[in-house]
Order: sequence, then structure tokens, then C-alpha cells
Amino acid sequence: MKLLSNIMLTTRWILAPMFLGLSAALLLIAVKFFGEIIHVFPQIFEIAESELVLMVLSLIDLALVGSLVVMVMLSGYENFISRFDKNESLDWLHKMDANSLKVKVATSIVAISSIHLLQLFMDAQDVANDKLLWSVIIHLTFVVSAFIMGYMDKLTKSKAV
Repeated sequence: MKLLSNIMLTTRWILAPMFLGLSAALLLIAVKFFGEIIHVFPQIFEIAESELVLMVLSLIDLALVGSLVVMVMLSGYENFISRFDKNESLDWLHKMDANSLKVKVATSIVAISSIHLLQLFMDAQDVANDKLLWSVIIHLTFVVSAFIMGYMDKLTKSKAV
């Protein structure tokens, strides 16, 4: 039985390369982010204000996705593989358990979905009504799910105290 427990505990290290892979994904997001800036910079005085706003929203979207990747990567490693050495800049990480991570991921998804929805609405004249409707329904599903997860996390923490 002890051997089985040791094997199960050791298999958590299978996640480590996955988190390393998320580092590579973060690099790709950063390349895309700066590529967007380099692409628009020479045209800054020729593009319409609405196009600039859409571009900035896409940059915010990329930054939020990057933040989400970092949050999942670091807290996943901390929670499931091994603790980081005591580091003041990572104090927030030591306070985040799996439930808190789920709530933060859900709220990040709501924020990302909000940006996508705003982008659709800014270009609403070129978007089919059914696509807008489904986008709103999906976004509201994310909002309700995040609210329920947050409420359940709050209930769980209040019962644990």
C-alpha cells in the first residue's frame, strides 16, 4: 500500500512539463502581443478611432490570457507539485488553494469573454444577430458559472472556519 501511495504521489511530477509548456504558450502570447503593436504603430495616424479601440481591446485580451496562463502555471505548480521557496513577491501564491484558483480562472474567463463581446458589439453592423445572441448567452453562462463558483468557495471557506 505504501508503494502505491508513493507511486501516486510521484506521478504529480507529470504535470511539471505541462506547466513548462504553458511557459512556452506565454512566450507565444507575448510575441503576438508585441507583433500587434508593431503592426499598428506605423498606421496609427491613418486608422480610425474605433479600429484603435478594437486593437487595444485585443491587446487587453492577450494580456488577460497571459495573466491567466501565469496564474494557472504558478499556482498549479505550487498546489500540486512542489512549494516554491519563500519569496515575498510570491506571497499571493501561498494563499491560493485549488478552489481560489478555480474562482480566479472563472473570473478571468468572464473578463476575456466581456472583451470579446465588446469587440463584437463595436462591429455589430457586420455581425449576424444570431451570433450576437449566442455570444451574449455564452457570456452570461460564464458570468453565472463564475458567480456560483465564487459563492460555493465562500460557503466552503465559512464552513471550514
